Amino acid sequence: MSSTVQVIEPTGILDSTQAEAFGEAVEALLQAGAEVILVDLKDITFIDSSGLGTLVVLLKKARGLNRSFCICSINDQVRMLFELTSMDRVFEIYENRQAFEDAKLKVS
Repeated sequence: MSSTVQVIEPTGILDSTQAEAFGEAVEALLQAGAEVILVDLKDITFIDSSGLGTLVVLLKKARGLNRSFCICSINDQVRMLFELTSMDRVFEIYENRQAFEDAKLKVS
């Protein structure tokens, strides 16, 4: 995988208490030159509206820099939130990290 792909793995609940630190971590990766950010949500049990809002803000920032912002490994509860808010049509979502890597290899 390219060194310009950076993976971030938040844990627990992505809510207002975690969203700011998570956002700062992703912004630091973007400033460091990451062309693709992969957010691996395998260890996230729940996302509230502020967590979802943070993901949207980060997606917009990445796109504004002409970078990619992808998500993988979401659980059923998070998937339902994405579907109810139609965010599943906004984000590039992969079943898991292997599916992301396979898709990116096909593009290369």
